[in-house]
Amino acid sequence: MSEKTQVSEKTEFEFQASVTEVLRLVIDSLYSNPEIFLRELVSNAADAIDKRKFRAISEPEILGEEEPKIRLIPDREAKTLTIEDDGIGMSREELIEYLGTVAHSGTREFAKAIEEAKKGDFQLIGQFGVGFYSSFLVAERVDVISRAAGSNEAHRFSSDGRSSFTVEPAERDRVGTSITLHLKEDCLEYLEEFRLRGLIRTHSDYLPHPIELKVRRPKSGGEEEGDAGEEVRFERINDGKALWQKDPKELEAEQYEEFYKHLTHDFEAPLAYRHFRVEGTMLFSGIFFIPKRPPFDLFTEGAAHGMRLYVKRVFIMDNCDALIPRFLRFLRGVVDSEDLPLNVSREILQDSRVVRTISKQITKRALDLLDELAAEKKEEYLEFWRAYGAVLKEGLHFSPEYANRIAKLVRFESSKGEGLVSLDEYIERMPEGQESIYYILGANRQLVENSPHLEGLKKKGYEVLFLTDPVDAFAIEGLSEYEGKKLISAMDADVDLSDGAEDEETPELGKLEAKIKSALAGKISAVRWSKRLTDSPACLVIPPSGLPPYLERLLRAREGEMSEPPRTLELNPKHPLIEAIREKVEAGEEGVERYLEAIYGQALLSEGSPVEQPAKLASLLVELLTEKLAGQAATPGGGDVRRESEG
Repeated sequence: MSEKTQVSEKTEFEFQASVTEVLRLVIDSLYSNPEIFLRELVSNAADAIDKRKFRAISEPEILGEEEPKIRLIPDREAKTLTIEDDGIGMSREELIEYLGTVAHSGTREFAKAIEEAKKGDFQLIGQFGVGFYSSFLVAERVDVISRAAGSNEAHRFSSDGRSSFTVEPAERDRVGTSITLHLKEDCLEYLEEFRLRGLIRTHSDYLPHPIELKVRRPKSGGEEEGDAGEEVRFERINDGKALWQKDPKELEAEQYEEFYKHLTHDFEAPLAYRHFRVEGTMLFSGIFFIPKRPPFDLFTEGAAHGMRLYVKRVFIMDNCDALIPRFLRFLRGVVDSEDLPLNVSREILQDSRVVRTISKQITKRALDLLDELAAEKKEEYLEFWRAYGAVLKEGLHFSPEYANRIAKLVRFESSKGEGLVSLDEYIERMPEGQESIYYILGANRQLVENSPHLEGLKKKGYEVLFLTDPVDAFAIEGLSEYEGKKLISAMDADVDLSDGAEDEETPELGKLEAKIKSALAGKISAVRWSKRLTDSPACLVIPPSGLPPYLERLLRAREGEMSEPPRTLELNPKHPLIEAIREKVEAGEEGVERYLEAIYGQALLSEGSPVEQPAKLASLLVELLTEKLAGQAATPGGGDVRRESEG
């Protein structure tokens, strides 16, 4: 943003190129739904009043004697609609920051997100906090006059939404903001009383602050006389009772939907919601919602998430993260407590017994709601899972007190088809004789599906869960057992697939064990015959105290280390390659170490682990293949085919 001219304290600024782009994107995305401008502006006005009331807790002098209001003032002659509030107001600097730029809302991220989304993806606009710019859907020019609480100065912001805006001193007799829209010719319907009443009733009826509309009525000794025996007055056009204070039986789904849209600035209905009221030693009520789609910053470290907190209907703060655990941070909603002090701070909330009780109640109700979705609305639950499953799984690790509840809700890909399976479904279809739940960790389905560690499990008909989310490596550590069944990694050394007396005897390792330990010193901790391999020559397994290799890699990536920790090497005693190597060792032949290096490298690659020196392994494999093929191509007389052709 650059300052162009300055005349009589009126300053003109150029919009940043990115701001102009956001304006274009907002208008292009919402052109078919222009009426949302009123909801956005009224919601902003209500938030401004909430902020003024909150600040008045510590500074009572900034709140006047009259109840703060929101007023709609249509002017047919001037073709303007003014939205006025008695909120916190804005200083000159704040007008420039909040209206003249959108950098604080993530301009580039917004532009990128909405360009990548499908056309009409309205919810992105609310996520990025640029709802004010919906004014330009209906207005040729927008004038904003604002006076900040605690100041006697007012300023005017004016823009046509194209390339620049101006800021100059103005007059305003009280704290608050007025936004005057100079309506486009095809938007004059928003001057009609019935249209404005209908929009407020639809979108903002529940707001706790009075919304008044300037109307003309037949003269009856009113305050301000108009022409032809009429008087001009303000009439309240909203109910004004907080939605969460009402009896759920009196409310329709549409009312919850509109409240959600006001609260979140989302343009889609929520996936699900729950209205609650708790009475007893403590009294609190509220509503929480599950958005259909996650916010852009759901996994951004330090991003603000949480519920909106009220105390005795007084707004206290947004994004109160103390009210919900991290694994439910996708919830949006409000909580109104009768037991917290009005001057509560975030620091106090962290240690508050009241807040801990509220958090437990919300968590229980949220998990109950998810249980209901999973049981009764499977498609909607799968939609939820695709959006928030990775977040929910965090609770297995970080909130062990809820691990069993969360485990019932978790869904996995598995070796039995392309769909998702719950742990209960897994247990239901376990074959006779299977005692444990098996899983495997890896970067993607293709990798884990073809892992040699699954060969013996597949042969027995055991289903294996595929854990391919990055969070799975940590989450599964918090779930060692479910419904009396142990969860065992298919890569664990103690996976027992033996059938007792029916198992065939395997030969002694003998000299092979010593040769392998010598050739792979520092790379393996032990070597043994495998009961899980049926087709592959070898695999590496995790000792009882070890970590899965996928988790090891994640941890080592943070610390910049690359070496693989030693693990147990399992060999398939029936594989021709292993049999040949054992015979060579028993016969005392030289050069067997190269084959053992190749076997070790193959075991790493087959499970998706990186090799420490890939070029060295590639050269070794080429060398061994060349020797093998050269030997097969030798003539009966002992000559080399390549040499004969050269001659």
